[in-house]
Amino acid sequence: MADAYDEECDYLFKAVLIGDSAVGKSNLLSRFSRKEFRLDSKPTIGVEFAYRNVRVGDKLIKAQIWDTAGQERFRAITSSYYRGALGALLVYDITRRVTFDNVKKWLQELKEFGGSDMVVVLVGNKSDLGHSREVDEEEGKSLAVSEGLCFMETSALENLNVEEAFLGMINKIHQITSQKSLDARKNDTTIATKTVLVGKVLALDEVTATKQPGYCCT
Repeated sequence: MADAYDEECDYLFKAVLIGDSAVGKSNLLSRFSRKEFRLDSKPTIGVEFAYRNVRVGDKLIKAQIWDTAGQERFRAITSSYYRGALGALLVYDITRRVTFDNVKKWLQELKEFGGSDMVVVLVGNKSDLGHSREVDEEEGKSLAVSEGLCFMETSALENLNVEEAFLGMINKIHQITSQKSLDARKNDTTIATKTVLVGKVLALDEVTATKQPGYCCT
């Protein structure tokens, strides 16, 4: 039986997991890609990635998720992996306010190295530790609204909203990609129609055609 990852896909979407160290990025990814959680998870060194095939409508999408290190000393390495990414999960730890305060810094990095139409989901992780909460859910929602982001609180430990966060991002990327393809096809059709019409007009007057060789470009 062929490996599911070897299936022929309609799209390959690259996305990144970013945020401070120890906010739970690696366990979110392992939950989504392998349905695993490790209490002894170690800090990511540089960048790691995983795949998962996701079906959206009649399309099969291979989601390539890059898990970036949160430590400052790896920033020069990991920032290069933003290029070509269509989406990002920006993760903070609801029990450590400093990780939430640093969200603005990560957003600035995304603006500097990522695409202008990147889909970004703000994720407040470790919602299972509500008794140690330092960041209210409303604060996360408010920041997301002000920055034009999607928002969700998750628990990698309890596997709460993990699928929803990743799939929400992938579905939004698919919507944007599909709309771009549709717009491009419409544009190509419009150009082709104009060219045909111009061709018919020029065929009636070859002298005019030789005088206005650039007419079809106007």
